[in-house]
Amino acid sequence: MRWLRRLLVLLFALALLAALLVITVVVPIFDGRSNQVRVIPLPPLDSAAARLHRTLAVADLHADQLLWPRDLTERSSRGHVDLPRLVEGRVALQVFSAVTKTPRGLNYERNDSTTDMIRILGIASRWPRRTWSSRVERALYLAEKFDRAVAESEGGLVPIRSTADLTSLLSRRASNSALVGGLLSIEGAHATEGTIAGLERLYDAGYRMVGLTHFFDNEVGGSSAGVTKGGLTRFGREAIEWMAERRMIVDLAHASPRLIDEVLAANPRPVVVSHTGVQGTCPGPRNLPDDLVRRIAAAGGLIGIGYWEAAVCGLAPDTIAAAIAHTVRLAGVEHVALGSDFDGATTTGFDTSRLALLTDALLRRGFSPEEVRLVMGGNVFRFLLAELPPR
Repeated sequence: MRWLRRLLVLLFALALLAALLVITVVVPIFDGRSNQVRVIPLPPLDSAAARLHRTLAVADLHADQLLWPRDLTERSSRGHVDLPRLVEGRVALQVFSAVTKTPRGLNYERNDSTTDMIRILGIASRWPRRTWSSRVERALYLAEKFDRAVAESEGGLVPIRSTADLTSLLSRRASNSALVGGLLSIEGAHATEGTIAGLERLYDAGYRMVGLTHFFDNEVGGSSAGVTKGGLTRFGREAIEWMAERRMIVDLAHASPRLIDEVLAANPRPVVVSHTGVQGTCPGPRNLPDDLVRRIAAAGGLIGIGYWEAAVCGLAPDTIAAAIAHTVRLAGVEHVALGSDFDGATTTGFDTSRLALLTDALLRRGFSPEEVRLVMGGNVFRFLLAELPPR
């Protein structure tokens, strides 16, 4: 039997070695390949744009950095977002989204909900066992990960859960521009597992924005890339009412047109579309048509323009600026914002440290400095100060 014990020890050692290889090599490689910055020819940064950008407080409505096995407080050679690069880009507020489930073979046309790639990523990244079969627990774990980063940042990363938090941050940044606020958002209300109790747990963990859908239909309603592409469910209406009472912000990114219609009719508060493109400059099922852009703005909403190719049909800052300009023409400058989708398994033309390139592109498009200031962050701050819970 000695040979059997030796074999078992050898097999156990090989299993540990394989797990270590996945954790230290395979997952980081997957992260690096999923979240790339592609080198593209760019015009030199105009000195006036550089000067203006140094005075900005930038806000970005969507990044998925928490999904990946990186230290948010340390500069990384992978991906798009970390605290040092946020500071370099003059970002005052970053919305950090929690992804809790994605389908295999993800696409913009049609996905069902039968597969779960985040479970595989979570196991490979050593997420706690409680997350393996629970979407609520995944969201709670990612909130804990954010809270650890806040503690490790020694005051550099500031959690934003209320208007009081945001007012304090903006006041403190007047003398310390290295402070970055972080607001937690859910990407897909399937993280609630179809219960108000689940939604309440997310609120208690610090989430203040809820994307109703992601790449598939869920308990709340239809996705633009789902099977039915339907509207609000009965639970969806209940959840909308609960969120309105607690001033949780509804995010309609990834929502089907029918879901957007029904939420605008049912929700008494303005909504955001945190990261999107617009069909006026880049046709596609994921991007907003002109009529919905107008309706969201008319309801007091905010539209965050993304940076990835399927959103704006290019990677250069000027393609993003073109989408912003089109949205401004439809909605008015006060309803347009940034929604990068950094670290959302996206390839972009720059990372968050080089946001001055977008300031430059907007100025080249004819935006005034004050209009640039609004789009780059001012609109988000005004919206959040009106819509977040007071304390």
